[in-house]
Amino acid sequence: MSENLLVSYAPATGDVIWRGPHGDVGETVSRSRRAWPAWASQPAGHRIEVCRRFANEVRADADKIAELIARETGKPLWEARTEVDAVIAKVDISVQAYAERTGKKKFDSALQGTAAVRHKPHGVMAVLGPYNFPAHLPNGHMIPAIIAGNTVVFKPSEKTPAVGLALLDCWNRCGVPENVVQVLIGGPDEGKELVAHHGVDGVLFTGSAQAGIAINRKLAANPGKIVALEMGGNNPIVVIDTPLLADAAATIIQSAFTTAGQRCTAARRLIVKDSVYDALMDKLLPMTKKLIVDEPFAQPQPFMGPVIDNATADGLNESFLALLTAGGKALLHMRRPDPDKPFLTPGIIDTTDMPDRPDIELFGPLLQVIRVDDLDAAIAEANNTRFGLSASLIGGGPDEYGRFWANVRAGIINWNRPTNGASSAAPFGGIGLSGNHRPAAYYAADYCAYPVASTEMDQPRANISVGLKE
Repeated sequence: MSENLLVSYAPATGDVIWRGPHGDVGETVSRSRRAWPAWASQPAGHRIEVCRRFANEVRADADKIAELIARETGKPLWEARTEVDAVIAKVDISVQAYAERTGKKKFDSALQGTAAVRHKPHGVMAVLGPYNFPAHLPNGHMIPAIIAGNTVVFKPSEKTPAVGLALLDCWNRCGVPENVVQVLIGGPDEGKELVAHHGVDGVLFTGSAQAGIAINRKLAANPGKIVALEMGGNNPIVVIDTPLLADAAATIIQSAFTTAGQRCTAARRLIVKDSVYDALMDKLLPMTKKLIVDEPFAQPQPFMGPVIDNATADGLNESFLALLTAGGKALLHMRRPDPDKPFLTPGIIDTTDMPDRPDIELFGPLLQVIRVDDLDAAIAEANNTRFGLSASLIGGGPDEYGRFWANVRAGIINWNRPTNGASSAAPFGGIGLSGNHRPAAYYAADYCAYPVASTEMDQPRANISVGLKE
């Protein structure tokens, strides 16, 4: 019996958070298809009002949802609260984006009538969510999709189903019609079946490049299905000349180790101008050693909690050792305080002298350091990746930042700011293995509805003036 149940565990304690049966993909999609015509025919104002009521339900349950996020992901309670705030704020941002990016337009053409541009929803949208932001990231797909008139089948990560069901509870209480929003519980098999289902009109995915590429390959012969892929990154943070080395160190730590490094925008590579390397390490290493790593509800509040599970912790430890074996120099050893729990202390390793640095996303608190001679070499090293999500420059002046911005390949490029913490009021996405040129956040409206061009007249008026026989 237990083999048919999906179980989620608290990373920090190993306690069972939730258990329940896998969902039926076919039945769930069929219900969503039946609900779509009526929902799509509702005025946009009504759909927006339903989403506003959803935000109010989340607000009413904010403490409970934040505690659940903290327990099921292991992230500190303070960070889980910021995630709930982002879920609430997404509604107003999406309303504005819907009006700005998919609003109606009309152009008078005199005797030719009126030209118009309007947008239609796609239909049934499958949303596949990740475990690191189990509420905010899928919500960033769902709200724009629902406002546009789509119905949604949301498959949360198999590691964080309870948060997905908590969001569904808020939807059910806000008065959304039955089956407009559904949660499909399941693992990779259900995810694959959902992606391929003929009744699904769009796939909105956030997760690893490996899974995103598999989705892209599966749907390559089906151009009628909209696909938005929000994947990971091997993100560079570059430090050149700056007198504010303590601030630079804090920015690096925020970039690399927030959420235990489990952010797609986390800095994976610290590229440092050689002339500032020693002074920067004198600030960075002691500051990193002071970070509190503990369970989500500990006092004082930790900077970071565990990674998602023991298998992930094992893999990151093995990656750290593999980098050492391949020629890396440990600046700060990654430690596992409890072998039975997935807590890891931040690891920092100098990989400058490694002949072949792996171009992969190591999803955890592991930072590689690479020394370079100057900004041009730093830019070349920053671009030495198949990914292209986020990049940040610390130090320099406007001219240096202008060169950096113009030449670095990434969808998010920052100056004297962390690589993560992107604004929901801006597009969010990358290039290369980081995405398929369908950025989320403010630009999610673009892939949740398609434009329809029309020419219109109240009465038919036409004549044929050329080519008729006498």
